[in-house]
Amino acid sequence: YVLLSMPGAPLKQALLDAGIGRDIMSSYDNGVKQPIFSIIAKEANEEQKGAFVEVIENTLRSLLEKGLDEKALRAGINYFEFRYREADFGSYPAGLMYGLQAFDSWLYDENSVFLHLEAVETFAFLKEQADKGYFEGLIRTYLLDNPHASIVIIRPEKGLTARQDEELQKRLREYKDGLDKNQIAELIAFTRHLKEYQSEPSSQEDLEKIPLLEREDIGKKALSFQNEVYSLGDVQVVHHDLYTNGIGYVNLMFRANEIPRKLVPCLGLLKAVLGNVDTEHYTYGEFATELNLHTGGISCGVNSYESLKEPGTYTAMFEVRCKALYEELPRAFSMIEEMLLTSKLWDRKRLTEVSAETRSRLQMVFTTAGHSMAALRAMSYFSESSCFADETGGVAFYEFMERVQEKLSEDWEQIAGGLSELARCLFRKENLTVSYTAEKKSLEDLKKQVGALLTKLYREPVEKEHWSLKAARTNEGLKTSSQIQYVARAGSFGEAGLPYTGALSVLRTIMSYDYLWNNVRVKGGAYGCMNNYTRTGAGYMMSYRDPNLDKTNQIFEESADYVEQFEVSERDMTKYIIGTVSNLDTPLNPNAKGARSMSAWLQGLKEETVQRERDQVLTCESKDIRALAPYLKAVLSQNHLCVIGNEAKLEEQKTLFGTVRNLFH
Repeated sequence: YVLLSMPGAPLKQALLDAGIGRDIMSSYDNGVKQPIFSIIAKEANEEQKGAFVEVIENTLRSLLEKGLDEKALRAGINYFEFRYREADFGSYPAGLMYGLQAFDSWLYDENSVFLHLEAVETFAFLKEQADKGYFEGLIRTYLLDNPHASIVIIRPEKGLTARQDEELQKRLREYKDGLDKNQIAELIAFTRHLKEYQSEPSSQEDLEKIPLLEREDIGKKALSFQNEVYSLGDVQVVHHDLYTNGIGYVNLMFRANEIPRKLVPCLGLLKAVLGNVDTEHYTYGEFATELNLHTGGISCGVNSYESLKEPGTYTAMFEVRCKALYEELPRAFSMIEEMLLTSKLWDRKRLTEVSAETRSRLQMVFTTAGHSMAALRAMSYFSESSCFADETGGVAFYEFMERVQEKLSEDWEQIAGGLSELARCLFRKENLTVSYTAEKKSLEDLKKQVGALLTKLYREPVEKEHWSLKAARTNEGLKTSSQIQYVARAGSFGEAGLPYTGALSVLRTIMSYDYLWNNVRVKGGAYGCMNNYTRTGAGYMMSYRDPNLDKTNQIFEESADYVEQFEVSERDMTKYIIGTVSNLDTPLNPNAKGARSMSAWLQGLKEETVQRERDQVLTCESKDIRALAPYLKAVLSQNHLCVIGNEAKLEEQKTLFGTVRNLFH
């Protein structure tokens, strides 16, 4: 972390300063018997191999001579200890994550089951060693003097995937030509048997051997919201009164609906830049060190919250999130003020580095989680809030970042000027709403900090613009070098006048674990499949790492027929309801509970609505699912399709799209 990950990390900065790669990454895998430490320069030139090694070795030797920055080391230790104590695993069950952590050591030593779980003593030891040369010794032993090292170069080759596909087809033809008639008949029979086996459901007798809850065993009450609204002048503070073990979770939410239209894509770039450029009193490396010494970190995000009271409208927010112990809240707000109001947005070198890294990390998202990007793009064809999300974090934002990369070499002042203008338009008292998750005893101190910040925010008059984003169906095939596809189909049942119902949550479970699972994953070979239906009337289906395209799209197309004929036993219906409730009742940590409550407040979602939907889930029958066939027909009839994937596959089936083009340039 100190060498390569934290802002201003010396080894990462040395490689960037040497012009080796546009994005520097590192990893440490300690879940194997022989741990691996990797340093990666992305988008480097092959002839820089020698310079890459030389910069790494020279920088590490220099750090050994001078010693590592003790303050940075202590900040790094605090960074990881805060996360260890907080134990925030997001939507993943804590027990599952602890079990996986246990295996990292247990697999190789039966006496070290809790090595990675009982880490308090480990952190104490590391703190004691911060100024004793321990970490420098690790660099010497495991990096500089380690003979077990390798250099791997991955070269891009245009047309490689197509050539490999052709070679595979050739080998298959040659294999088939070497078979006699009996062998071919056996192969056909085996394939037929496999497909029949995949389609054949387990016997009812076997299924009934599995213990199952009854509907009556499931809790009837929906999860409540914790929202208490206070006013600081014109600024609303929404407090979520929850036990947080002494940690205050702050979210400063700045409304972005009236910034100049031209600056909307800059929201995504500003999110990446803040905290990663120098400020008035700190270099960006020093800023990160101070943050990690005194807080659990500051992060920025861009979100939109669709109104349930006024369909088609939404609140666009730029969010500044911070978590800190109650006694450190004053320092946290001081750092937030420093970041928001004194960041040096005219630093061309840092803008270039941050922009290159942002673009690089987006490319990685498209190749590893392209299903989310494809679904967002498909929904942007008909939803304005999805248009906003796409412009600030999806396909449109990636295309914006490609243009930024070009402009930074020619007209960088325009980019810096846009960020500066955006900050002045955004960080203003009239735009601010505060979300605070913590115990009530800390609320007054929070109000004091917010009140002090309000006096510092921008006040001079700025241009305000009321704009809307135009949604239009384009149906794109976005080509990458990948060998698989992410196929997304989306549409609006709300536009057909169909109201949201809790039964749609049950339908999501049924589609995920029956229709889509069996057809897209089991038979089709995709790695995953998802679907969802929102309270604002949108629906989508998507596949993950899918070898198919038109076949999957056809499965989506036929889903309404499946729902129209849906009929299962009471036992099977109960299983689907249990699966649905497991999603509704996912255990949430305090921060997640606060975020859920705040989202409901912004959208106008009431507890009675959530309770009604839960009642609809618990009483759902086969006939209620059949009644949802018109919903799927409405979604599918709009034919909003976006696919990210293999170039040859998209070209082969380009008649499905309005346009087929390269995603990366």
